[in-house]
Amino acid sequence: MPGNNPAMLLSSSVLGADSVILDLEDAVALNQKDSARILVREAIKNLDFSNVEVMVRINPVGTPYWKEDLQQIIPVKPDIIMIPKATKDDVIAVEKLVKELEQQHQLSTPVRFVLIAETAYGVETIVDTLKASQRIDGVLLGAEDFTTDMEIMRTKEGQEIEYARNKIAISAKAFNIQAIDTPFTDVNDFEGLKKDTQHAKALGFTSKALINPRQVDVVHEVFSPSEEEINNAKAILLEQEKALSKGLGVFSFKGKMVDQPIIVRAQKTMQLARKLGLE
Repeated sequence: MPGNNPAMLLSSSVLGADSVILDLEDAVALNQKDSARILVREAIKNLDFSNVEVMVRINPVGTPYWKEDLQQIIPVKPDIIMIPKATKDDVIAVEKLVKELEQQHQLSTPVRFVLIAETAYGVETIVDTLKASQRIDGVLLGAEDFTTDMEIMRTKEGQEIEYARNKIAISAKAFNIQAIDTPFTDVNDFEGLKKDTQHAKALGFTSKALINPRQVDVVHEVFSPSEEEINNAKAILLEQEKALSKGLGVFSFKGKMVDQPIIVRAQKTMQLARKLGLE
């Protein structure tokens, strides 16, 4: 949500998304940075965001704007600070200032970070960057800026970002944080959105950034376990209980051997189903 658009900010908490990004960076013109900070600050203070996670995307470290972004936003306690074009040094610099502001304003709950990997250097060095702070909850692939940096065409099929997607998904999993896929920019192609989201999920992404509220339902559908998946997971865990009572470590389910990795997958499916209220 552009931080300088009052109407969009007013609706941001009721659109059905799990998180909302209040943007101080790309969506805000240079001459609107000050007013955007004030609007976002007041929105967090006065609107009801109790059912949605609030992220604020600050301007990149190295611009004249990021410090003032943090100085205005940290005191109103957003859930997440989103760091664009993130590098190891950027994360260290942001955390240093955030700590100072938290101490200054006597804030007891540390703000968390989500990083955006959107340059060739950012993607290739993401592991080192993720080591830079214990506050990092997730990493988002920014494919538009990444392909611009690579001087290649961005296509709907996405073959040009396959390596970057794999790199981000695997790195996020290694640090047990959220892997957030890049937005699908054709807001009228819901079939394309579904296909793109299914592909991201198959690569290991756990969520997807969106640019239009009409895309929320499709992405929720893809990332939510289906009724069949839930029923299979239930059945596997029930069979596991029976096998354990017989002293068996592995067992057969629907003609296939079930061992520990499949059991763990079933457990995670049920955990997600319960979290989403599907079970």
